[in-house]
Amino acid sequence: MKKLSLLLCCCSLHLLSFGQVTNNGLSIIPEPVKVIKKTGNFILPKTVIVEAGKQPELSPVISYLKNKLNTAAGITVTTKSVAPAASIKLVLNKKVDTLLKSEGYYLSVTAKKVVIRANEAAGLFYGLQTFIQLLPKEIEGKELAKGVKWTAPAVEITDYPRFGWRGLMFDVSRHFFTKAEVEQYIDAMVKYKLNLLHLHLTDDEGWRVEIKSLPKLTTVGAHNIKKVGQFGTFSQPSPDEPRTYGGFYTQEDIKDLVQYAKDRFVNILPEIDVPGHSLAAVAAYPELSCTPGADKYVVNSGEPFMKWEGQHNTAIVDNTLCPANENVYEFLDKVVTEVAQLFPFPYIHMGGDECAKNFWEQSEAVKALMVKENLKTQQEVQSYFEKRLEKIVESKGKKFMGWDEILEGGLGPNAAVMSWRGIQGGIEAAKMGHDVVMSPTTFAYLDYMQSDVNETHVYAKLRLNKTYEFEPVPEGVDAKLIKGGQANLWTEQVYNMRQAEYMTWPRGMAIAESVWSPREKKNWNYFFGKVEKQFERLDESETKYAPSVYDPSFSAIRNPDSTLKITLTNEAPGLETYYSFDNSLPDNFYPKYTSPIDAPKDATMLKVITYRGKKPIGRMVTMPLTDLAKKIK
Repeated sequence: MKKLSLLLCCCSLHLLSFGQVTNNGLSIIPEPVKVIKKTGNFILPKTVIVEAGKQPELSPVISYLKNKLNTAAGITVTTKSVAPAASIKLVLNKKVDTLLKSEGYYLSVTAKKVVIRANEAAGLFYGLQTFIQLLPKEIEGKELAKGVKWTAPAVEITDYPRFGWRGLMFDVSRHFFTKAEVEQYIDAMVKYKLNLLHLHLTDDEGWRVEIKSLPKLTTVGAHNIKKVGQFGTFSQPSPDEPRTYGGFYTQEDIKDLVQYAKDRFVNILPEIDVPGHSLAAVAAYPELSCTPGADKYVVNSGEPFMKWEGQHNTAIVDNTLCPANENVYEFLDKVVTEVAQLFPFPYIHMGGDECAKNFWEQSEAVKALMVKENLKTQQEVQSYFEKRLEKIVESKGKKFMGWDEILEGGLGPNAAVMSWRGIQGGIEAAKMGHDVVMSPTTFAYLDYMQSDVNETHVYAKLRLNKTYEFEPVPEGVDAKLIKGGQANLWTEQVYNMRQAEYMTWPRGMAIAESVWSPREKKNWNYFFGKVEKQFERLDESETKYAPSVYDPSFSAIRNPDSTLKITLTNEAPGLETYYSFDNSLPDNFYPKYTSPIDAPKDATMLKVITYRGKKPIGRMVTMPLTDLAKKIK
């Protein structure tokens, strides 16, 4: 997990100063560029004729449509190249429409026909996603829905993305997720026009991609000990505990995933995280380490191995590759060669974050390297490593990308930067003329808690409305150098796919709208109304999501008599909050919160619940007053 080292970033100054958006009665996420609501409705016939050209790139679009309509609605889809009576028409423009570029589309829904026009198949696919969101929620079901009138409102929509890079990062190293689960994640993200899946494939807890020239990376590095509880606090493993938990993707698996993503117009960015976060690699090949005794190292299972306090991380176990060892660069050449062949995406992400340097400081080999190369600091040592690695990546015909730590000590000539410690690293890189992807902790870290309670404990909180404030382009930066943005799901505390879904949605929707929709069309109240409609669709698709937006936030100050004065803040609009201090479960007959409340002198527990009208909508929330007191600074 990326440790929070820079807090608030300046783009939050814009908070909710978004332009006003007229509620068009629809619930499309991300919000299209232009929507004109018409009168009437389109009714899907029992047999749908689709008029589409014979271009091979249309095949995945048509297959997606057929599967969607047949699964939930039982509708048979027939495709013809010429069909005047077609219900749905997919048109690739013969002359390029410069407004739409490669991913934009026009969608026209009338009482008689649905027409989607685009320059490229990707645009047709995104137009199809919008059309599906116009259909009843049951279209998201996994089995045939009965008694549904399959209609869509008449509209004219013009739409295209603000950014080309619209991503989610999925950490499959800390906990392994199967090929089928990654495909499931892809299926969920494309509904919101996200087009980049960043796979964090290697870390201290597991190496997840087969490298045929280095078989121990997976025979040794892909498995650890199954443990549950609070990750990072587990007991030290004993020698007899079985190391059978985990897994990896074969190269055939990777090819399958790449094709599956391509058929949904998603690119996959592979990440090989070096020189830090490399314990799984060192456990497999101890000679990659600067430190004697590395042959005793094992893949981490969640036991402590780093100290995160202070400005710089301190390693208890040396989880780094040795920058002074030529064998390391031969190793990385082999890894990058095979990764480059597996992933067609132009970039390879090579990590570079949170590299503890205390073992480097003790290494005679590193000291000799510093003298030889005239390196003054350990940051310059890492920069030396990163620049050599950049040349390896470029020698395979790929572009080099890393976390913003690669700026420290000097940035390589062509490196792209992914800014996670706030936005400052991205600003610095852009001002130097480098490409940047924004993924700051302050807005885009999906492993953070979503409310004060009912969440797996992590050291920071990120609520939905804060995520929605994400603005990828800082003031004063050339927007052309900001490729886009993404949210990151680190999975130390995410043990299974249901929890991965819970942590991603609905915050992933907020990211999707931030990177697709025009900035001036963002409006929190309007967006949240759409989110609630999307909740219904997620229920139909049996996708887990977090209802944390209905939980209030808690803050407190000390009264002169040492009791607490407590403030409750609702994130979702239009809610009323009821509370109790007597350990009973409140409902809407209990006191209603209207202003900060004084906790009774001997009370130990505050319980709250939110209502909309007479209907309970939030979870029953229990807040121990001792926990609340700890929040007081």
